[in-house]
Amino acid sequence: MMKQITILFITLCTLHGIIIAQNKQTVYTHATLHIGNNQVITNGILAIKNGKIKAASSTYTPLATDSVIDATNQHIYPGIIAPYITLGLTEVDAVRSTIDFAEAGSINPHVRAQIAYNTDSKIIPTVRSNGVLIVQSTPRGGLISGQSSVMSLNGWNWEDATIKADDGVHINWPSLLVASGWSELGPTGWEKNKNYETQLQTLTQFLYEAKAYNKTATTTINNQKLKAMKEVFDGNKRVYVYANSAKEITEAITLLLKLEVKYPVIIGGAEAYKVPELFTKNNIPIIIGRTHALPYKEDADIYANTKLANELKNKNILFAISDEGDMEAMQARNLPFQAGTTVAFGLTTEEALQAVTLNTAKIMGIDANYGSLEIGKNATFFISTGDALDAKSNNVTTAYTNGLVVDLNNHQKELYGKYATKFGLKKQ
Repeated sequence: MMKQITILFITLCTLHGIIIAQNKQTVYTHATLHIGNNQVITNGILAIKNGKIKAASSTYTPLATDSVIDATNQHIYPGIIAPYITLGLTEVDAVRSTIDFAEAGSINPHVRAQIAYNTDSKIIPTVRSNGVLIVQSTPRGGLISGQSSVMSLNGWNWEDATIKADDGVHINWPSLLVASGWSELGPTGWEKNKNYETQLQTLTQFLYEAKAYNKTATTTINNQKLKAMKEVFDGNKRVYVYANSAKEITEAITLLLKLEVKYPVIIGGAEAYKVPELFTKNNIPIIIGRTHALPYKEDADIYANTKLANELKNKNILFAISDEGDMEAMQARNLPFQAGTTVAFGLTTEEALQAVTLNTAKIMGIDANYGSLEIGKNATFFISTGDALDAKSNNVTTAYTNGLVVDLNNHQKELYGKYATKFGLKKQ
């Protein structure tokens, strides 16, 4: 009996210690705070408690009970958010059994990325070590790929990692042009898509059928594909449409407005600058593609991708930056640097940061809790000794998701350490 009482006493003491540790406020002082909303606070103080940001200013006075950490000469940023990406759904592009982002068939709105998200992916630690802490894990393929989910890069399983389940349905608008051939460098030429009208008719017909199906109060027909579109037409989910040419963008937005879709979002949008009024008039945001890529068309300005962000900003269009493209899951770690490149083409450093933090959070509908270092938001941020948007100086030393410390180690760092030690090299 005494033994059981002793064990119970020790357990209660341990739990009491854990609760005290969780309730204790952590305060970083003398840091440069990049809030994420185009604000910078020098010699700033960031306080977090119970997974929330309690203070982000230059005037806060730490309490005697706070755990104070000196962050002199360090920069604190909100966690980078990578939208429209297959991270968590793929491991090795060359091994089909590890690819879980594309389903058979052309119309798959009922497919959900959330339950396929693999928190044990070896790619994830390499990405979060650069400050990318949140992703929109997205299915691909067909005319309607399925539903994405916003996921944390720090979680035990897909349930634990979920930030926003099934945030939207992804549509691939039929392309006017298709590649006529391929090489290791990409398409070798382009030709008119002979199936464009057929694909467009198939997509349009399905969307009208889905709207009609979900307007019916009672139905004896149980169609999972049509049912999956209900929250889109109810205004509770976004519709992300991948389209690049001005004509494709115009047709996509026109149809979605006709169908009374409340939250359309354009992805890609290489020629969005040609039809800015469609975005501003209808308050439609855009997620542009990677800046470190060749332009959409062969005869376009070689810097078209890097100039697009500034062009959209000047037109007052809400935009975010993605890393969509070849090997995107592995390349997601470079998203901060994709944003950094836009600084040389018109954006300020803080505007570039906003394009991969707060803007992205707004577009996906998670800005109440993520995207910036503001009081009341979840403590999801990282600390770097250098500029997080600069590949040469970025050096992430600490990261938090929802107030929990993130392990920044990964197998690449382990191999680096192993062989640096073996050959007596100085670690950088």
